[in-house]
Amino acid sequence: MSKLTIEDLNRIGQQVKDTISLRQGIGRCRVVVHMGTCGIAAGARAIMTALIKELESRDVPDVILTTSSCAGLCSREPMVTVEAKDQPPVKYVDLTPDKAKEILEKHVVGGEIVSEYALSVGNEKSL
Repeated sequence: MSKLTIEDLNRIGQQVKDTISLRQGIGRCRVVVHMGTCGIAAGARAIMTALIKELESRDVPDVILTTSSCAGLCSREPMVTVEAKDQPPVKYVDLTPDKAKEILEKHVVGGEIVSEYALSVGNEKSL
């Protein structure tokens, strides 16, 4: 195993700051890839890989990419939920890597919901 450099420590420190800033409301957006068994079987890993590469190439530090388990809509996998600051969450379904990149460009970076891939806007609440 190689030794950590100052650059490695700075990069790791920045990643931690970015994660904390979103949790504290300072960050701009969280993108959740649903990676339950059904999501993985439907191609969620390819979605995650595409989003990681796209975020790295765009150098978007205030967006957190994370995973969650199944959202209960197995037939609509792979799915992503975009949670932008001060906006209701949007659940996108039936995704491909190209659709996920489009959502990143238009919604996460541009602020425009991609309605043709969106299943719902806002949280479901039970009374």
